[in-house]
Amino acid sequence: MASMYCVKCRAKRDDPNAERVTMKNGKPALKGKCPVCGTGMYKIGSA
Repeated sequence: MASMYCVKCRAKRDDPNAERVTMKNGKPALKGKCPVCGTGMYKIGSA
């Protein structure tokens, strides 16, 4: 489970369905959705 920051809720949220992605510049990241409001969340550098 990854703890990411939701900018809409202004709180750290956990998304159990977060997926590992690689950004255009080659850095690893986690991509998920806020379970409360549904906004997309990212955590850069943790894959």
